[in-house]
Amino acid sequence: MSTPAPTPQQVSASEARAVAEAAREQDWRKPSFAKELFLGRFRLDLIHPHPMPAPDDVERGEAFLAKLRDFCETIDTARIEREAKIPDEVVNGLKKLGALGMKIDTKYGGLGLTQVYYNKALALVGSANPALGALLSAHQSIGVPQPLKLFGTPEQKEKFLPRCARTDISAFLLTEPDVGSDPARLATSAVPTEDGSEYVLDGVKLWTTNGVVADLLVVMARVPKSEGHKGGITAFVVESDADGVTVENRNAFMGLRGLENGVTRFHQVRVPADNRIGPEGAGLKIALTTLNTGRLSLPAMCVGAGKWCLKIAREWSAVREQWGAPIAKHEAVGSKIAFIAATTFALEAVLDLSSQMADENRNDIRIEAALAKLYGSEMAWLMADELVQIRGGRGFETAESLAARGERAVPAEQILRDLRINRIFEGSTEIMHLLIAREAVDAHLSVAGDLIDPAKSLGDKARAGAKAGGFYARWLPKLVAGPGQLPRSYAEFGDLAGHLRYVERGSRKLARSTFYAMSRWQGRMETKQGFLGRIVDIGAELFAMSAACVRADMLGTPAARRLADAFCRQSRIRVEELFGRLWTNTDAIDARVVDGVLGGAYTWLEEGIVDPSGEGPWIADATPGPSKAENVHRPIR
Repeated sequence: MSTPAPTPQQVSASEARAVAEAAREQDWRKPSFAKELFLGRFRLDLIHPHPMPAPDDVERGEAFLAKLRDFCETIDTARIEREAKIPDEVVNGLKKLGALGMKIDTKYGGLGLTQVYYNKALALVGSANPALGALLSAHQSIGVPQPLKLFGTPEQKEKFLPRCARTDISAFLLTEPDVGSDPARLATSAVPTEDGSEYVLDGVKLWTTNGVVADLLVVMARVPKSEGHKGGITAFVVESDADGVTVENRNAFMGLRGLENGVTRFHQVRVPADNRIGPEGAGLKIALTTLNTGRLSLPAMCVGAGKWCLKIAREWSAVREQWGAPIAKHEAVGSKIAFIAATTFALEAVLDLSSQMADENRNDIRIEAALAKLYGSEMAWLMADELVQIRGGRGFETAESLAARGERAVPAEQILRDLRINRIFEGSTEIMHLLIAREAVDAHLSVAGDLIDPAKSLGDKARAGAKAGGFYARWLPKLVAGPGQLPRSYAEFGDLAGHLRYVERGSRKLARSTFYAMSRWQGRMETKQGFLGRIVDIGAELFAMSAACVRADMLGTPAARRLADAFCRQSRIRVEELFGRLWTNTDAIDARVVDGVLGGAYTWLEEGIVDPSGEGPWIADATPGPSKAENVHRPIR
């Protein structure tokens, strides 16, 4: 136990990539619609006919949603915003309903809901107040239940899951003050005792959603490599009331004001070896695998936000008149309403399709879930922004102020603030672009990776060249033509068939563009983040169009088909713009401007202002040691 707690690791770019690469699921044991889409293969058979839930799952899920809706209608959501805290009686009410155990198996005291109905529940409770959705999601999607479900021992499940199902709130602790999306620099240590019965944790974790009120924590910490210990980043279940655990601060944010998010310090915290999840060094792989379905919780709440935005936009624009007509009848406003309606339909299509595929467990949905998170968070933000614009000055005014002067308390500005974080946490948009791009080009790297790796020998490159030659000789000719060029393809979709033909053509064009870029930039491809982001955004749009058409066909109503048609027409315009920007963009000049900014060439442009942020460190000190702060941990009983 003499090994000192490490400070943030100083790692090179190649070392950081190696850590991230080792945490990936290396194999594709099941088919993936989205992976095939990026490869130019439009596998409609993987998503159509739309998969359907079992009748028993529907009955159980709908019964719970009815109870949850009744409960949500009793919540004083304005109080959560006003006091920046979820009242204990609300949390205890959710516990009583069994909402903490929605995804936990019934044999452990949970409700055993499917992913589809878990997401519907999050959308419902999140529409009451997004902080409620965040509480339940952080607890079940990335907190203790999901990692234990996937990687826990029978003994761990018996010990912890019954608590998580009914009474105990959990949190997930990975981020540190100087460690965000680059976990290779993780500093929190877990040093094994001499007899191997315990680990001793030291370090500081930041932005611990639920951490302020949590009873149980999933903590990622680095085990030093030593005799008998593989070492590496490892996952542990930690009791939040253990000696040496201190919640030093409850963080406050522009939105999600009821979020119980804090800074947690570990000083000489002794954790039983039996609380280690999986083997040493498997922590990041456990985290990423957990997020394969865990990421679907965030777009679920984005769908709920879209539904609320549509409801408010419809009701307000019908009664608000300008120039002799309801504002919805003016094209400038009507186009915004059409965007909200069509996009909400598509987001729900993406969410339900991905969730049902997760429940069936027939497909690998790691890319689909990531696309749902990326697309949902970006589009929900745009919809909320459009709602604020539709509401005009009232959109900028708080609900409390509106009520004080006698108007309906519509929290439009609040939803804009609450949704903003979705583009950052559980993988920022920029990180999601890179993560999805890496998965999308996996087939290429598996056959040609050594060919473009400057560190590989000539012999390795020769062998990779032979392997790549065979793959591309079979693959490239299939990108030239396909069903999307035949006028009667997908005729069973009626007037939506043209959109699916567009998706098929777009898929092949996307694959050709990716191949050309890899040929052009080779080992420098990973630095072309603007290009990769556009590639992923095109894939997201094509996936959303596919899901929208399949959902409309399943629903079989004229209204659903009209919404799918409208969405696809809007999406196709965005896709064409993205394809154009693959090769016509400002990436090169932007890079030169950034160099100038960092080099001080434009400091004259900053003159004429005052900076209210003053002085102080950009990153707080996280040196391991005993806490000097008051413990603000507040378990809810």
